[in-house]
Amino acid sequence: MFYLHGHLPVFQHEEQDVRSFRMFTSQMIAGGTVKPKEIVKTFGVPMITVKRYVKLYREQGAKGFYSSNPRHSSASVLKGDVLEQAQKLLEEGRSVPEVAAELNVLTNTLHKAIRAGRLRGSQKKAKAPQPR
Repeated sequence: MFYLHGHLPVFQHEEQDVRSFRMFTSQMIAGGTVKPKEIVKTFGVPMITVKRYVKLYREQGAKGFYSSNPRHSSASVLKGDVLEQAQKLLEEGRSVPEVAAELNVLTNTLHKAIRAGRLRGSQKKAKAPQPR
């Protein structure tokens, strides 16, 4: 992707290089070269996203777009004893919300662990057909 100012190329990056796109457009906004709404209109990026990356640029500069920040995942909550307790409670027939409340973890965290196969969800009993 090429960025032109008048007739002069001022920046280029690979089309899939989202970090460079975010960095350069934020740099242009912070420098007063363009307005955020122009980036939104031209590239179809949500305004909140543009604002988020301009803030990042102002706080950390260009390096903020290229440094890797450690991400925390919900998986780190379900380890060892907590994982074993969750499985035991699910096997007792407790619902996911009940287990989450008792272990003080998010319901979504338990659902993710079940989908990932790290926990086995409780087997729901099929209702017997009602006689007419």
